Amino acid sequence: MASEEREVDLVVIGAGAVGENVADRAVKGGLETVIVERELVGGECSYWACMPSKALLRPVQLLGAARALPGVAEAVDGGLDVPAVLRRRDEFTSAWSDDGQVSWLESANIDLVRGTAEFSGEREVTVTAKDGGTTVLRARHAVALATGSTPNLPDIPGLREAKPWTSRDATSAKSIPKSLAIIGGGVVAVEMATVFKALGAAVTMIAKHGVLDSVEPFAAERVAESLREHGVKILTETTTLRVERTEGDVLVETDKGMVAATELLVAAGRSPALAGLGLERIGLDSAKRLEVDDTLRVNGFDWLYAVGDVNGRVLLTHQGKYQARAAGDVIAARAAGRPVDDAPWGAHVATADHDAVPVVIFTDPEIAAVGPTAEQARAQGKSIRVVDYDLGWVAGASLSRDDYRGAARMIVDEDRGVMIGATFVGPDVAELVHAATTAIVGEVPIDRLWHAVPSYPTVSEIWLRLLEEYGRPSSA
Repeated sequence: MASEEREVDLVVIGAGAVGENVADRAVKGGLETVIVERELVGGECSYWACMPSKALLRPVQLLGAARALPGVAEAVDGGLDVPAVLRRRDEFTSAWSDDGQVSWLESANIDLVRGTAEFSGEREVTVTAKDGGTTVLRARHAVALATGSTPNLPDIPGLREAKPWTSRDATSAKSIPKSLAIIGGGVVAVEMATVFKALGAAVTMIAKHGVLDSVEPFAAERVAESLREHGVKILTETTTLRVERTEGDVLVETDKGMVAATELLVAAGRSPALAGLGLERIGLDSAKRLEVDDTLRVNGFDWLYAVGDVNGRVLLTHQGKYQARAAGDVIAARAAGRPVDDAPWGAHVATADHDAVPVVIFTDPEIAAVGPTAEQARAQGKSIRVVDYDLGWVAGASLSRDDYRGAARMIVDEDRGVMIGATFVGPDVAELVHAATTAIVGEVPIDRLWHAVPSYPTVSEIWLRLLEEYGRPSSA
């Protein structure tokens, strides 16, 4: 078995979207960079999360939109073509081949080492390939961890033995089971409930607490109501006691009775993927998430960075890529002795992680949100005003489909006169959230937002209506 030793400027562990962006920015900053990957280059988002899940959800959304519009509804004959939906999903995952992603690494001058990485010393990583060969990588300047996260498997008797699905199994399914039980009430749970019900499965959700507890209650309630209208059975405030896989079904015993299904999906959150990295050799505990400063440097280290899901700050691909750009740039700046801009909103920090994280949940209806909820803002001690408006009253929304049902909320920090949060729920609201994000990050005064005139008749007219509800500026 071959053994090799190399010294480079930066070693990035994890070649998902986050690791790729760290490496790309570092290379552009002049650093010789190696990226290590034990699975597919492109990572979770490309093959098992964002891309396949949204490829599965889009046909569901389009069919719903067509059925809601007279003149088009009459042309819709039958339901979704399940094999065609799955084939299109496969195209977006490149049939789980990473050849294209590897070619991109080569074009970006990022060296790839395949294998499992483990710290063997300070600034030193040993990579073991499938054939047992090893490569020892020594970093002159930094090591960046971008290993992502793994799905949680609750400690429920019989669960592991029942071999449940995780999100990976759901998004890569080759066929649709007759029935699907889902443990969980978060984003993965509701999105996969939407998909599998539309593709023909009977779906039961078992939520220990509520549905989408992290978003505004009015938005979560609309999604839960829609799921029920489409035939999804939702058990809230329900504890799973035991799981057993029989010859024909998976049996889930809860404190509200028994649920039987062909397959069981566990969607109970995710945790940073730190096991097996040898963190203990450098004085860290792999059982705890890595605490980082806003430049994504691990506390107590001048050479170790943790970027994306692995630091547990915000488990979203777009936020991980945002962190990655800051981390790659600051690693290159520190290596070259250039000034570091680490003040809030500076070039080398991830300030938005705290105040301006946009989220889209691709259910029917969609939820799009940014910033704190009203409850969270009050808990932070802020003096706020909450402004609500019915999206169905906006001309652009009512034109898009009959009986449009949706709602919008704007949260204003009264002390500063700026918007700090917004939530939208309704068909096709995903594209509204970036305008809200821009206003929050830019701290645009409400008085100035009055001059951002939305085009008519578009759904963006919601901004005019929210501002009218808030009241004209005092300077008017």
